[in-house]
Amino acid sequence: MAKGKDVRVMVILECTGCVRNRVNKESTGISRYITQKNRHNTPSRLELRKFCPFCYKHMIHGEIKK
Repeated sequence: MAKGKDVRVMVILECTGCVRNRVNKESTGISRYITQKNRHNTPSRLELRKFCPFCYKHMIHGEIKK
């Protein structure tokens, strides 16, 4: 049997607050997390609330393209 595309794919989540505000003056970068998602269960872009060490609070992290 031939294998199709993998059901589980690696995705990168990026802080929407850092990107929108072009990063605070004292911060050094943009918060990113790497995780997996099931392509069949969540075909749309993934958004999770994660802690951003550059904003110093929980922010929405959205899926970006690789």
